[in-house]
Amino acid sequence: MTSYTKSADRIAALTPEQFRVTQKNGTERPGTGEYLDNHAAGIYVDIVSGEPLFASSDKFDSHCGWPSFTKPIEPAHVAELRDSSLGMLRVEVRSTHGDSHLGHVFPDGPRDRGGLRYCINSASLRFVPRDRMQAEGYGDYINQVEDVK
Repeated sequence: MTSYTKSADRIAALTPEQFRVTQKNGTERPGTGEYLDNHAAGIYVDIVSGEPLFASSDKFDSHCGWPSFTKPIEPAHVAELRDSSLGMLRVEVRSTHGDSHLGHVFPDGPRDRGGLRYCINSASLRFVPRDRMQAEGYGDYINQVEDVK
């Protein structure tokens, strides 16, 4: 079994924006994230721990300004927490092992795909293309990914 951990070395390797988002609960400006318009097949993993979070087959264009997914690839790797900051009630999502702030989940996703929208900051993710998944230790997920339509 693969071990996904947060370490001082991994935190030190983050860019200032990745650090602000994942460690300080920040949010990227809408429309600026690296993976917003990524339509390649693969998986999105936590930038800190490497734990698998989302599959390209669950990504959709929500027109909200951030990458959006209908569900986690491994639900146990995505923790949902009550967030009452900014004077509103939301559900924050964090990676379980890396404890990285990922974004928020909202109940306004595609109804035919479960109705959820995981609105995720690109700065909290690293994309692993399908042709690199086996080599990087994510081979168990290859059959769960496809190009985004």
